[in-house]
Amino acid sequence: MHDYDDALAILRQNNAAWARQIKENDPMFFDKLRKQQSPKYLWIGCSDSRVPANQIVGLLPGDIFVHRNVANLVVHSDLNCLSVIQYAVDVLKVEHIIVCGHYGCGGVEAAVSGRDFGLIDNWLRHIGDTAEMRQDILKKLPAAQQHSALCELNVIEQVRNVALTTIVKNVWQKEQKLSVHGWIYGIHDGLLHDLKISMNGSVPLETVYKQAIADIARKYKPL
Repeated sequence: MHDYDDALAILRQNNAAWARQIKENDPMFFDKLRKQQSPKYLWIGCSDSRVPANQIVGLLPGDIFVHRNVANLVVHSDLNCLSVIQYAVDVLKVEHIIVCGHYGCGGVEAAVSGRDFGLIDNWLRHIGDTAEMRQDILKKLPAAQQHSALCELNVIEQVRNVALTTIVKNVWQKEQKLSVHGWIYGIHDGLLHDLKISMNGSVPLETVYKQAIADIARKYKPL
């Protein structure tokens, strides 16, 4: 047997053990799961393997709808992400969209490193644009703080991008219950941090957005 066969066999064994444990705890779990999907949350997060959405918020399969990509970006030309958002709000009727970044994000680091990573550089250019736009906040900070601040600023930009989609704007016009939030996860301590940017259509988007940026500027103001 090849090494890769062994590696895949471990995954199947783990799956069997997981399914067995779930059924021991709740014999009807999978029967209920296959009959309905009614999550209240859409999670837009990073593809980083250290940030598993369900586990870090303590939810089971079926409780949270998940979209992940490198550096948790919401790009208006990304039909994959837009389709997920549309399905989540129009079909599943989620009530909360959570954009969650994380400290130590490799995508954020790559975006501002000046190195050539190939095709991914085109995707990460969006973070580079944010870094250039927020040089007034970033340029006077030590490198470690620059990275943390940019991870937070990136989340704030993506919350704004979600709120600016025609999908979300149309939902708010119909007065359907929906809020968009920005969080960040600390891999070093396992904790989620609220970036204090939440939008539900009741307050002008730009008012909430500018306040969130101002909060970051105050938080990272050099001594």
